[in-house]
Amino acid sequence: MKTRTTAFVSGACLAVLLAAGCGDDDGTTVESAPATTERTDTTTLPNPAPGMSGDAFGLPDDPEADAFTYDESAVPVGSRVDVETEEEDGRTTVTLSATGLAPNRDFGVHVHTRPCGPQPSDSGPHYQNTPDPAATPETPSTDPAYANPQNEVWLDITTDANGDAQASSTVDWTFRDDGANSVVIHAQHTMTAPGEAGNAGDRLACIDEDF
Repeated sequence: MKTRTTAFVSGACLAVLLAAGCGDDDGTTVESAPATTERTDTTTLPNPAPGMSGDAFGLPDDPEADAFTYDESAVPVGSRVDVETEEEDGRTTVTLSATGLAPNRDFGVHVHTRPCGPQPSDSGPHYQNTPDPAATPETPSTDPAYANPQNEVWLDITTDANGDAQASSTVDWTFRDDGANSVVIHAQHTMTAPGEAGNAGDRLACIDEDF
């Protein structure tokens, strides 16, 4: 069993940048992704501990930072997110706990392929266990056969009045070495229809994660 834990705290951001969503293009292949996955959007779990520690968000142009907030109104200074990953028997569970985000609103949260950077788009597309052969870096997958919570890690949340939420996703596979490098918080819950599957609006925040 392998367990890794990473957390972050939002820091001051001097500029609010418009964030790029997880744009994904239609795929032409209808091959099914892995079929068996447990996913729970567990926003009713107990709130994260107030003393949860983590890495502070840096400014988007800070080369020393490994976490960024691109929109302080949604991911305010002092908000925290803890990401915990456990691999066992060929399965992976990713659990997210958030506190202090904007209250009473939806967020989409996904594992992405590249590390965070000064630009919201630097984190690349979603990590897919079975990559969509029709996707490119410029036009990531929006084919529901590939852009789905069995083939990707989706951790959509809805915060309570305190801005707290939790979610957990278990998939029947493990990450490829250096294939997944960040977790991105998006502006809305993830869409599922053909041509828009995997999209969740602007990228509001990002943290580097060594999966």
